[in-house]
Amino acid sequence: MSDDDLARRRSALRALLKRPLLTVESDPEDLVLVRRHQSELRDWLNRETGWRLQVDAETARLFKTAPTLDDGTHPVRGKAGEPFGRRRYVVLCLALAVLERADAQTTLGRLAEEVLNAAAEPDLAFPFTLDSRAERADLVAVVRLLLGWGVLRRVSGDEESYLSASGDVLYDVRRIVLASLLTGARGPSTVAAAGFEERLAELTDEPVPDTDELRNRALRHRLTRRLLEDPVVYYGDLDDAERGYLVSQRVAITRRIEEATGLVPELRAEGIAMVDPDDELTDVRMPEQRTDGHVTLLVAEYLAERSEAGRDELESFVRDAAARHRSFWRKGVTEPGAESELLDIALGKLVALRLVEARPDGRVLARPAIARYAVDEPTIRDRGKAER
Repeated sequence: MSDDDLARRRSALRALLKRPLLTVESDPEDLVLVRRHQSELRDWLNRETGWRLQVDAETARLFKTAPTLDDGTHPVRGKAGEPFGRRRYVVLCLALAVLERADAQTTLGRLAEEVLNAAAEPDLAFPFTLDSRAERADLVAVVRLLLGWGVLRRVSGDEESYLSASGDVLYDVRRIVLASLLTGARGPSTVAAAGFEERLAELTDEPVPDTDELRNRALRHRLTRRLLEDPVVYYGDLDDAERGYLVSQRVAITRRIEEATGLVPELRAEGIAMVDPDDELTDVRMPEQRTDGHVTLLVAEYLAERSEAGRDELESFVRDAAARHRSFWRKGVTEPGAESELLDIALGKLVALRLVEARPDGRVLARPAIARYAVDEPTIRDRGKAER
């Protein structure tokens, strides 16, 4: 295979990792690449990750599975970047269930009515009424997410008119995309557990192989998934079998990932990070411009110099930083209480990037990878000696 073909196949895999659902409308060029290299991509993904790839004329769907079930640091985000909360996630599930039974076209008003009916079912009894603008905004955020995924196609109208109660919106329902959304090791109707955590575990459970070869393959799949999905994989976060396998196979595993994706391995005593030189395969970037990005970088530098800090200490640090940088940061950063909001944003990013651990008691612990943000003392060179 030529270097150009290898580069195009790498681009196709990166497109799938960045956006696991590609459609002919939103990602036409990437879809063409994936279709052209689907055989090689399917073989690599099956061998290294155990993930399934489904490709047709209109879509390409990579059925990724989460490396862990307890990570809430990468939520779905709305148009303004706000994270989805529990209510929006429930509305999303209800909307998908409603659309499964909908006609080829529907309106936002009709969808709202059917979501309300579903929420009122005795087995659910979810308190959702659409009486407030906030609840209507939640439904609109869900609809816009489905538009972005390609489940819905807007025919006429706009969501703002629905929010202001001055109009409605007509959509096409794209069943081929809707049918490819659900991912998991088994169908939800076969899950018998009662509690949420137990149901989630059962939904994603994969059978444990009974031979050494198959167990090692399952370990390779789990670890490759984590290296592709998580910003940093710490050895201390793995169980004994995972840790032993990764330590012995880290060079081979990371080399295969680098060849297929272009991610560059950074191997340290504490763990491994697969770094993206192009800064594309992430939903949390650092460093970033603007106020939030600058605050996050400053907090990272502060924590890199110490093993931990308390909430009050960090708020005081952010308050002082706001006073120093107020002419460059957005308005209101020096108002009372602003430091708490700025700190929450910064810590949210740092936790998501596995750079810190935020404890329930308010303490923030620095994790090893944050050392890269430590600022060294400036070195003054003797110019005369350097020139001799």
